[in-house]
Amino acid sequence: MADHKNVALLGTGIMGAAMARNLLRAGHALRVWNRTRAKAEPLAADGAEVPDTAAEAVTGADVVITMLYDGPATLETMREAAPGLAPGAVWLQSTTVGVDDVPRLAAFGEDHGLLFVDGPVLGTKAPAEAGKLTAIAAGPAAAREALASVHDAIGQRTVWAGDDGSTAAATRLKLVCNNWTLALTHAAAESVALAKGLGVDPRAFLDTIKGGLMDSGYVQLKGAAIMNGDFEPSFALSNAAKDARLIIAAAEAAGVRMDLTEAGAERFRRAEAAGHGDEDMAATYFASQQG
Repeated sequence: MADHKNVALLGTGIMGAAMARNLLRAGHALRVWNRTRAKAEPLAADGAEVPDTAAEAVTGADVVITMLYDGPATLETMREAAPGLAPGAVWLQSTTVGVDDVPRLAAFGEDHGLLFVDGPVLGTKAPAEAGKLTAIAAGPAAAREALASVHDAIGQRTVWAGDDGSTAAATRLKLVCNNWTLALTHAAAESVALAKGLGVDPRAFLDTIKGGLMDSGYVQLKGAAIMNGDFEPSFALSNAAKDARLIIAAAEAAGVRMDLTEAGAERFRRAEAAGHGDEDMAATYFASQQG
């Protein structure tokens, strides 16, 4: 028999909304909440309940999923939700947060009797919509069992990084993976910009590396998007900039120099200042424009 849960999902941006629809398709009962209610309301047509407050959303939930902007926003929202939280519920914290944020979130979960799972997801809009995210998680065995059907609904694979969410093991792995993703995006954007600057057709660049060791799906995807002027957000540049800052902070605390990541963060800063923050992170391309 299918293991259907009562799920509350707090945060219905690009990723949260896609996850919500896959949870509903899998048969889970779902309540959704977003600080900007208009972003949550379309999910009612898919079968979700859209209560007015975070506390109402989590009332009666077996599983609470947070998919918000950052650690402080997540903690603030969970404090608002606190009156509706039930001891024993599983809290799947899926926001990309800082390493230092995780112990604070875990402490909140412990104070309210929740089974806390540090559980960021790897992927952007398209895999989220297709239910093909990679879930990275750390949490107790009891939570793993409770989350099995939820993870199956939102992703194609779950990587368990540990049995204690408070250690930020999953978040640490997520930041490493995101660092690679951001580096590939910057490299694609700079290479297209360089090709144009040198009078080379960027398509010749992509065709030349295609199928070889230098090729990657991200180079082809982001390169084509830049050439087509398609910056519809799959992963918004402002969110990528936030993640870059989190990566740098974690690296500094670990005594690791991140020259490329710091340069990439500066590219994001320039592109965001030029008005591209709500566009896809491939808009780092515009940071290559001089003047």
